[in-house]
Amino acid sequence: MKMTGENSSSGNTEITMDDVKNLIKKKDEIEEQIKAYYDVLEDQGVGVEDPLVDEEGYPRADVNLYQIRTARHNISCLQNDHKAIMVEIEEALHKLHAREKAKREQDETEAQEEAMEQQVTLPPPFARVDAVTQGSPACGAGLRVGDELIEFGSVNTGNFQNLQNIASVVQHSEGKPLRVTVIRDGQKAQMSLTPQRWSGRGLLGCNIVPVHR
Repeated sequence: MKMTGENSSSGNTEITMDDVKNLIKKKDEIEEQIKAYYDVLEDQGVGVEDPLVDEEGYPRADVNLYQIRTARHNISCLQNDHKAIMVEIEEALHKLHAREKAKREQDETEAQEEAMEQQVTLPPPFARVDAVTQGSPACGAGLRVGDELIEFGSVNTGNFQNLQNIASVVQHSEGKPLRVTVIRDGQKAQMSLTPQRWSGRGLLGCNIVPVHR
């Protein structure tokens, strides 16, 4: 039988759950065939090892010798096929589980690397937004309470000294968009903030406090 030959060339391909299901289906078919041949022997009243000659050494006349020999031969072949396909199923399941485990580990590693890269590439913040007034320029630009500033116009982590730096940039940029970069939930977010007169105090409508490092 070439029951297992169909999968012998699959060593270089990815094993899928469907492959395993097909192998199990073939195993069930083999078991059904083996049972059918055992039924043939049972109908003849003989087993796999019972002698087919009488006490005098002549072929038994009370049974169908051809049917019995054919059934015994097929049972032997099918049992070999059954052993082979059980090995295939075991190997396929092992490969499937190993690949799933490797994929999980790879996903975890990539997630860790991405998190580390994010931490490495993000500079430390120099200030934090602790209040944003509804309807203000800061609110309209998308600033939120808790945002940590790493860039405010020309002010950044490298050159920030005190809040006067930010105040100076705001005063000189009325009506002009400023690029503001913040860290929000561990991710970098950019927005455009235009300092301008509004119904509230100042040109921004938010409160910024320094981050002490």
